[in-house]
Formats: sequence, structure tokens, C-alpha cells
Amino acid sequence: MTPAIFGLSGPVLTDEERAFFRDADPAGYILFGRNVENRTQVRALTDALRAIHGRERLLITIDQEGGRVARMKPPEWLAWPAGEAFDRLFDLAPASAIEAARANAEALGHDLAEVGITCTHAPVLDVRQPGAHDVIGDRAYGSEPLRVAALGRAVLDGLERAGICGTIKHMPGHGRALADSHKELPTVTASAAELASDLAPFKALADAPMAMTGHIRFTAWDADHPATQSPYVIEQIIRGEIGFGGLLLTDDLDMQALSGTVPERAEAALAAGCDIALNCWGKMDDMIGIAQRLPVMGPETAVRLERALAVTRVDGASGRQAELLARRDALLALHA
Repeated sequence: MTPAIFGLSGPVLTDEERAFFRDADPAGYILFGRNVENRTQVRALTDALRAIHGRERLLITIDQEGGRVARMKPPEWLAWPAGEAFDRLFDLAPASAIEAARANAEALGHDLAEVGITCTHAPVLDVRQPGAHDVIGDRAYGSEPLRVAALGRAVLDGLERAGICGTIKHMPGHGRALADSHKELPTVTASAAELASDLAPFKALADAPMAMTGHIRFTAWDADHPATQSPYVIEQIIRGEIGFGGLLLTDDLDMQALSGTVPERAEAALAAGCDIALNCWGKMDDMIGIAQRLPVMGPETAVRLERALAVTRVDGASGRQAELLARRDALLALHA
């Protein structure tokens, strides 16, 4: 198995993609807006991906946080609130905010399960910082680490109730970045002592099955490499200080924060200690290059992948979504 997650070019699997995926046997796939049109189409696409190797349990992922980061959009699918909505409610009623976040995540998870998606890249555990770039902004669950951790835990729990594996991100923390890592490499110059608050939510949720790195350079830890490609950050901070033992994905390797070709970026990330290279855009030349450069998935990564898949189900929606949405809306109305 190739330790990579690959994207697809469109709403149906092409013959070229099917043949490549059969040979490369990637760890999983990621869907974007170009891949989702309606429920019937997405279910057919995810069924086609499962059929390639006959795996019922398969890592099929999407960025469906809510707010401005949502690949499945109205009118076909519901709109979901951004993390900030639960942060505001927490000011008034912490227990209600936690329950609202849990109900919201479970309801969202049913949308994914219905169409055969098994993972969303949420919750965002980045601690919001004043003056930082808005690339995180209202996606965050707040500026207080324990609040972010409590709401993040509720989101993970809600997703798992729906049979969906969540992904904590962007480890070890994107909240201080003064630039958008989609466009350039942010450099954070905070001290290790100051960065302790950024790590706190990730430490609290270190038992999560899956996490995603951030393409950010932290001068306190490694002035030469972004976290995704830093052996020190991955081994000493993410695996060591945070204590994360789950499946570690890179953020999208196409982002302009990284240098070199996409296959070179993937190779450097795995050499630094990441488990899985995430390549989102379905460009065949890049995917072939990644498959050629990366080693076969090792046994430790295979165990972590199986643990992540263990929380997933593919039996579709449970019929509880309306009840969950009513509960969420009643709680969010407390702050209206």
C-alpha cells in the first residue's frame, strides 16, 4: 500500500484513475467540490473506490468543517455553522456549547455516512490569536486552549457516533500564523514557552485517531523546515511532547508554503516522520511521482490506519439527523 491519500479529477472515476489506483493501492482518497454533485453521484463514486480493492472499510475523506470550509454545499446539502458559533455560546453556557457542538458534528457525520465518506478533516484545534492571519479566523473554537479542547472533543465524539473518523488539525498549531500557508510559508517566532498554549488542545486530544500537520516554520523548534518536513517537530513535539500516537497526515502538499516538486515534498514529509502524504488535486503526474518516490507503507503506519478505520461505519445515515439538528438549534438559540 502506498502511504498517500490522493484526489480525483471529477465526479466519476476515470479509467486512467481506476488503473492507477489499482496499481498504487493508496491508503485513501480525498473529495473536493469538483467531485460532489448530489447524493446518488457521490455514493456511486465512493462505492467505485471501494470496489477497486474490495475493501469495505476505506479511508475516503473530505474537508467538511462547516462555515467557509465545506465541500458539500447547499442546496443539495445543509449548511453548517463555523466553529465560532460554539465559541460564542460557550461564553454564556459552556455545557450547552459542548452539547451543541457534539449534536452538530453527529448530524454532519450522517451527511457523510449517507454517501460513503468515512472521514472529515475536522475539528480545527488551532488556538485563535489576535493579529493572526484570518486563514483560521472563525474556523477556530476560541482563543482559550481548554475551551478549544473541550469543543474539539465534542466534535470528535459526535463524528464517531455517526461512524466518521475526525482529524485534529493543524498540528502543532496554526493559530499564530501571520500568513496563509496556501500562499506562502508562515514563520512563527514565538518562544517554546509561549507555544505551550498552542499545544494544549492537541495534548488534551492526543488519543485522537488521526491528525494533520501544518505547513508552518517554528523558529523555536526548527528554523530551517516547516513542521510537516521537520524531524524535530514531528518526533520531539508531535510524537513526544504532545504524545500523539495516531495516524499523522500532511496538510495538502500542493500548498505554496512548501518548496520542490510535489513528489519531493511527499518524500521529505515521510522521511521526517509523517505517516501519510496528502495530495489533493488529482494531477496524475504528481500522483505517479509520489507513488514512485514513497516506500511501501510500514507496519506501524498500517496499524495506525486500521485504528482510524475502526471507528468508521458504512451503513449510511441513521435517521436521527432531524432530532440532532433540532437539539443543536435550540442550544445555539440561547445566544441569539
